[in-house]
Amino acid sequence: MENWERCKQKKIETAESLETAIEVEHVTMAFRRAKDEATSIKELLVRTVRRQHRYETFQALDDVSFRVGKGEVAGIIGTNGSGKSTVLKIISGALIPTSGRVKVDRSKVQLLTLGTGFDPELTGRENVYLNGALIGYTKQYIDEKYDQIVRFAELEGFMEERVRNYSSGMVSRLGFAIATVRDTPEILILDEVLSVGDLFFRKKSEARIREMIHGGSTVLLVSHSTSVIRSNCSMAVWIEKGRLRAVGDPKEVCDAYENM
Repeated sequence: MENWERCKQKKIETAESLETAIEVEHVTMAFRRAKDEATSIKELLVRTVRRQHRYETFQALDDVSFRVGKGEVAGIIGTNGSGKSTVLKIISGALIPTSGRVKVDRSKVQLLTLGTGFDPELTGRENVYLNGALIGYTKQYIDEKYDQIVRFAELEGFMEERVRNYSSGMVSRLGFAIATVRDTPEILILDEVLSVGDLFFRKKSEARIREMIHGGSTVLLVSHSTSVIRSNCSMAVWIEKGRLRAVGDPKEVCDAYENM
């Protein structure tokens, strides 16, 4: 642990000199949503025929800018609905911002959110191949790594079960194991993955992330837990109600967030 703390501090001190892996420049994201939703199918049809739908603009992000250096571990914190996951989707290319831009090599980006790419009607085994294919693995590669994925996820004996019967923790473990079986993904984005599962698996997941960090990966993680951000990140980004509140040292940013 002491060696890890020294390594993390060194990353903080040299962050400005790092080559940029992700740069978010003045990103704004606005969504159009129904102002008052219909309470029944009949009401929806009547409004559609009469063109009585009313909409409002919801600003999920408002002029957000930050950069993440190559090999850094950046944590994003904020209350529910603050825009954290929207930032991740824009960085990964799943959403196009209303204005602003993101500089990143998306061919190197791997986004992991709970249950993303999983079909609840398929078995755990089938979902390994489905999810692996979605993030770019070949069937041959999955064949070679299948046993390793199952062991890491601690799901021996459950792989022929349908995923709909899995707990959220089991889904999280399987998703994490698939996403991180690659030796050193260049840019790994984790959306609330470390907050699910038992204490032992969370520690194992954090240890795996540390292995990837030492292998040169750039990691961007969202977590509600400031302890996760403090113990794993070399920088932190605080987004609140769509606006950037702070960027910098994880301890200082987390302290400010907790004292808001």
